[in-house]
Amino acid sequence: MKFLAVVRYEILWNIRKKKFLGILIVAFALATLTLAGGYIASAITGEPVSSDPDFVIGSNVGLSGLVFFLFAVVTTMNIISAEFESGTIVPLLANPLSRTTVFLGKLFAAFLTLLATYVFLMIYMAVGGFAIYGPQNNLHLIPLSLLGALFSTLIWISIVLLFGTLSKSSLMAALGPFGIWIGTTIIGSILQVLSGQGWILTYIPGGGNVGYVGDSPLLGGFPVSTGTDSIGANLINYILHPTWEVTYYKIDIRGHFPEPGMVSLYSEPLSNIILMSIAVAVIYFVVFFTVSWFSFKHAQVTE
Repeated sequence: MKFLAVVRYEILWNIRKKKFLGILIVAFALATLTLAGGYIASAITGEPVSSDPDFVIGSNVGLSGLVFFLFAVVTTMNIISAEFESGTIVPLLANPLSRTTVFLGKLFAAFLTLLATYVFLMIYMAVGGFAIYGPQNNLHLIPLSLLGALFSTLIWISIVLLFGTLSKSSLMAALGPFGIWIGTTIIGSILQVLSGQGWILTYIPGGGNVGYVGDSPLLGGFPVSTGTDSIGANLINYILHPTWEVTYYKIDIRGHFPEPGMVSLYSEPLSNIILMSIAVAVIYFVVFFTVSWFSFKHAQVTE
């Protein structure tokens, strides 16, 4: 009952602050932009919008690494730090509640908010995709997108939570993870394309390394990302294509000057990529969550 009281307190706080409504509006706007992509391209090229039975599944129901990061920040950046900043942590902890109960209740309320947002987003994308691009294939696999989205977002939630509990600042809870996201995105692109060391990105949050199925990227190979942001898409691809082998390449400028070529590095089955990305997400979440809980449990509270 104490745990549920904290969950109710947090959800009501989100509703009063219009936080939940804001998240739904952002989700609606992003999904609408994804659905309108065909019409935007049609307006530019003059080509009519054609039917696409794989639009919903192929777009991962409109979810991407940026969406995971933004929703993690919005749902988690101030669930702990705002209590210290506003001083409401004092009356909250004055109740007969353990700090662990408060911490877990707030985190679970954030998870429920995120779950409701993703369910809304996926229903909207499925209906919109059917209305715009015609009957859709493999809609029964949408729950895998939901599962992957939750895994992908939880790792960013743990990072945001870590910065928030350590600094007790909502600003730091947002800026710290943003720096990590920007760094992994920019540096990762350089590592995987030029140096051939993109395998390092498999062990850090984000988009990960990029491999290709079939042919090299210059010949139109199908791209597959290894990072935690692609768990949902990779789960769906594995169900549809369980024998896929993913090959990684790097640019070879010296050997094919002035036209760059692609050098094959190594290959691995898609199943290995999925297991590794899930393991990385779970390990990061458990470690960062534990550190955040320990920091909150031993934080000094002054009036």
